[in-house]
Amino acid sequence: MKSWYLLYCKPRDEVRAQQNLALQEVESYLPMIAQQKTVRNKSKMVTVPLFPSYLFIYFDPQVTSVSKIHNTRGANRIVGCREDMTPIDDRIISALKRRVQGHVPEVEKPLAKGDKVKFVYGPFKDLEAIFDENNPDKRCHVLFTIMGQQKRILVELDNLQTVENKTDS
Repeated sequence: MKSWYLLYCKPRDEVRAQQNLALQEVESYLPMIAQQKTVRNKSKMVTVPLFPSYLFIYFDPQVTSVSKIHNTRGANRIVGCREDMTPIDDRIISALKRRVQGHVPEVEKPLAKGDKVKFVYGPFKDLEAIFDENNPDKRCHVLFTIMGQQKRILVELDNLQTVENKTDS
C-alpha cells in the first residue's frame, strides 16, 4: 500500500533526488520557503528547503524496490526505526502543504539613512534611534540620543525594527 516516507538525501541534493525519483515515477514533496540571504553585502530573497537534506516520498514498497530508492542519485536512505521504514500519516503531509503554501515571507524594504528605528532586544529595548549606515556582518550604525547627547553606536541589525512615521490629523 502506498504511503508517505521521509527520505534523507545527500547534503544540498534534495532537488537532484526529487528529479531522479520523478524519472522513476515516484511521487515526492519538497517543502520550500523563501528566506532572505545576504551575499557580498547584498540582501536577496532565495527559495530554500524547509527541511534541509530531507524529502517526502510517496510509494508502495511492495511495488517499487526500496534499494532502487536508496540507489537514486542524491538520495541516501529512507528514515525509519532500525531496519523498518516508518510511514508518515497523510494528514501530516496535507497540513504541511497547506502551511507552506500559506507562508508569505515578510519583505521589508532596506533601511535608509535617516529612518526611525526601535530597539527590539537588549538593554535599549523599546527606545528609538535613527539609522545611519549598514556595516558588514549584519551590523549597522545608528544615532542614539543618550543623556542629551547624540552618539553613533554599532548594533546588530536583527535588534532593530522600523518605526512607522505616523502623522496626527
